[in-house]
Amino acid sequence: MEKAMLNKSNKYSDELEWLKQIKVGDVISDHHQNNKNKRLVEVPYTATLAHTLNALVANNVVAVPIAAPPGHWIGAGGSMILESDKHTGAVRKHYIGMVTMFDILANLAEETIDVVSVNGGGGGMDEKMAVPVSSIIGHTLEGLSLWTLNPNTSLLDCMEVFSKGIHRAMVPHDSHMDNNVLGVELSESASSYRMLTQMDVLSFLKTHGSKLKNITSHTVGELGAVMEQVFAVTNRTKVIDALKCMRTGGLHAVPIVEAFDATDEDHKQLVNGKGRKIVGTFSATDLKGCPTDLLQSWMSIDVLEFTNRVSTGPVNDGTGDEYSLGSMSTRTLVTCYAETSLGEVIDKAVTGHVHRIWVVDRQGLLDGIVALTDVLRVIRISLLSGV
Repeated sequence: MEKAMLNKSNKYSDELEWLKQIKVGDVISDHHQNNKNKRLVEVPYTATLAHTLNALVANNVVAVPIAAPPGHWIGAGGSMILESDKHTGAVRKHYIGMVTMFDILANLAEETIDVVSVNGGGGGMDEKMAVPVSSIIGHTLEGLSLWTLNPNTSLLDCMEVFSKGIHRAMVPHDSHMDNNVLGVELSESASSYRMLTQMDVLSFLKTHGSKLKNITSHTVGELGAVMEQVFAVTNRTKVIDALKCMRTGGLHAVPIVEAFDATDEDHKQLVNGKGRKIVGTFSATDLKGCPTDLLQSWMSIDVLEFTNRVSTGPVNDGTGDEYSLGSMSTRTLVTCYAETSLGEVIDKAVTGHVHRIWVVDRQGLLDGIVALTDVLRVIRISLLSGV
């Protein structure tokens, strides 16, 4: 079908050729030239959730692969992603899964954390954070998404993979696999790996924006990048209830909308956000800004207060409360219109380092969402169709 598309007169032929010539290895090289930290951040299978959360925060990442001794585990999705000695080829470790901030969030949202525990009774949170990270692999779809991409895979093919909901892939360095094999692999051995994410690809496209200006000049509405169904929580929703809702809905982030004055609205459930006034965003990555020792006590506050606290950080105002609510300001919302160009949306996502842009109307009411997955999807589909 794609060949049939390409056989037509395609006004984007230059863009297509460029995306086919650029390889995943090129994107990795470009990314690491702009980032001092080149090593792969990982944690051992014996690490606790608390240790894993600390590793995520310390390295400013939202996901880490889990390493285990070879021969004792079945990898996520049946994968065999191995690290081997560069000289002898002897296998040293097996990557058995990926754990994200959302996986930890989902675990914390289990029904065993009840309101009594959250409000200070018992050691529910400590117990949750002390379990081994290997015990939560596979509890969410994201945790099973452990893939490798051959460095010779074209950026166009990489975008196909990422447009199907795979958010990140490990790219082998000094691979023992046949270099002629391209695409997503379930079996791989290399002396080291690098991580490639959707955001890395978007950052690369932003840097080389002139190459795609013919397509990125179109609006997100024209390109069909706006997903109109958007679930939200209200500003009166407690953090613990938001976590449970997100786990049930498989959502990594939700907009926070202004609650209705009516008292019959259920703030413990997701609501239809379309047409509602957006006042904030609550996401799994917000956990990075929450001090671990305060995580339990902050579970019972409203989501908007929580996001304000983690975005502002500690402030010593002389009251003894380093996180005094009076000293906080709401962080800037990253939004766009349906009439906003794709190029501007890419710029907003990369500059703000957000994985979704909320689409609003001229009154600031929610109209939809543009996720990185959708951005990569519409670029690829539009270029292939040539219309």
